[in-house]
Amino acid sequence: MRLPRQILTLHAVRRASSVPAGMVSFVPACSTADANSLELLQDFVSRARRLFVITGAGLSTESGIPDYRSEGVGLYARTDRRPMQYSEFVRSAKARQRYWARNFVGWPQFSSHLPNAAHRALQRWEERGKLHWLVTQNVDSLHSKAGQKRLTELHGCAHRVMCLGCGAVSAREELQARFIALNPEWRAQTSGVAPDGDVFIEDEQVLHFRVPSCEACGGILKPEVTFFGDNVNKATVQLVRDRLAESDAVLVAGSSLQVYSGYRFLLAAGDRKMSVAILNIGPTRADHLAELKVSGRCGEVLSAIHSV
Repeated sequence: MRLPRQILTLHAVRRASSVPAGMVSFVPACSTADANSLELLQDFVSRARRLFVITGAGLSTESGIPDYRSEGVGLYARTDRRPMQYSEFVRSAKARQRYWARNFVGWPQFSSHLPNAAHRALQRWEERGKLHWLVTQNVDSLHSKAGQKRLTELHGCAHRVMCLGCGAVSAREELQARFIALNPEWRAQTSGVAPDGDVFIEDEQVLHFRVPSCEACGGILKPEVTFFGDNVNKATVQLVRDRLAESDAVLVAGSSLQVYSGYRFLLAAGDRKMSVAILNIGPTRADHLAELKVSGRCGEVLSAIHSV
């Protein structure tokens, strides 16, 4: 299944945000889909028999979750703050205190986000046998909430917590209850939201925030996600490579693929001469590997594609 390479930019009829009313939109400005671009993407999906899909933060911005790199609205565009590094989290108790205090405040909103039209469309594709495997770089659990089963959470899931000592895994919601019990009077003023359940809190506000240890061994608790500077588990990478080898086409949805952990699978697809289509607002690291590039909102476009 090979298509002539075509770079498509959706033409400029602006539409209202799909983010729920009252919620700040973190979706970059973009145009609405035209019939020609939808027809070409429909043809790409229809030709695929075992479709491999990679999703990124651009899929979840339509549910109200900010990302890092989107032009004008991503974290890097809005602030000079940068995400927690793995090495800093492991070596510094103060860094962990700051991280967990901010995560504690952001958790109620982050955990309440719901799947949007893009998540639901991909779940329908799986139900109908079109989607062979989905790999998400997101840690928000929205694909799971939508009912996706053939799924790898490449960077883990923020709804789980692991102990760096004994490896025990527990639910993030349980840790929230422990935070509340340890900090019954603690309050903080936030100045904005960040990706992955983080919020902005001034450092002096977290000085008295108490962080629990693992109940089993007293070890350090960390969200079961891959922090910046850490590596994805080798077994997970191999599993994804195996699912890619079983597939006949690749669709990227909502990712710039700037992080190598996801981009490597596009390189592997290129080595296998697989057909690749990309749906994203703005350029991606893998544009040169794509036969079809569509710029637009994932929810709007994917919900218009039939999994025939």
